[in-house]
Amino acid sequence: MKTTTSATITATIPTPYKRKQINVDGGFNMEEEEKKIVGIMTDGVSNGFYGVDPFFLKWTVHDMVNVAKHHWLPCFFGFGLLFFMAVEYTLPMVPASSPPFDLGFVVTRRLHGLLSSWPELNTLLAALNTVFVGMQTTYILWTWLVEGRPRATISALFMFTCRGILGYSTQLPLPEEFLGSGADFPVGNVSFFLFFSGHVAGSVIASLDMRRMQRWELAWTFDVLNALQVIRLLGTRGHYTIDLVVGVGAGILFDSLAGKYQECIRSKSIAAKEAFFS
Repeated sequence: MKTTTSATITATIPTPYKRKQINVDGGFNMEEEEKKIVGIMTDGVSNGFYGVDPFFLKWTVHDMVNVAKHHWLPCFFGFGLLFFMAVEYTLPMVPASSPPFDLGFVVTRRLHGLLSSWPELNTLLAALNTVFVGMQTTYILWTWLVEGRPRATISALFMFTCRGILGYSTQLPLPEEFLGSGADFPVGNVSFFLFFSGHVAGSVIASLDMRRMQRWELAWTFDVLNALQVIRLLGTRGHYTIDLVVGVGAGILFDSLAGKYQECIRSKSIAAKEAFFS
């Protein structure tokens, strides 16, 4: 005897979605309601604007006086920004047919006249400058080959590579009043990049390394010789002022980058050793 089982299927009808009635005429503000939902509704300045509390709104007169008193250097640079903005936007541009204006050339006009009328003195100073370049090179190589500290050498390699790229990318015209000498470095009146000065940058790299090793007298000697080198290069029109100033910055920059490179290599080496012995 067979038993028949019947299943009853009851269809469930979903309840119609009831939309929220928004009374537009009743003053309901959708933007404020949304801010309340996401939790960023504020009551004005005391809690900030949209979750941000502006720092400058907390300043007092006492704070401003302290800034000017204890942070005078950034304030000076702030005034410098405004001053040179006014100079830049009102200064007439140098015509394309005229040589570049260089303030360093103006300051060293008398020295240039002396060297142009006295070629022997120009050659002597060029030879002494070449000796100074040899001193820089010798010291930088000494720190690596003898003392086993490669930072200055790495910095010089970084610097001269970047100088070559920039010097080739923008080849500045040789100043019209340039006084060359066969005794100047590079010896033999060969062509060279103007931007930026490798003479100055190399001296800065060597001086910074001397300071790290507390060779203060030697560092100050290099700084004085570097300053004399800058004056001579301006007097002979061997570099523009911007080449020399950027040379100082390049020496500082690439010395710092060489230090960061060494730290990176050292940290990777330590991590590799820890991973090997773990």
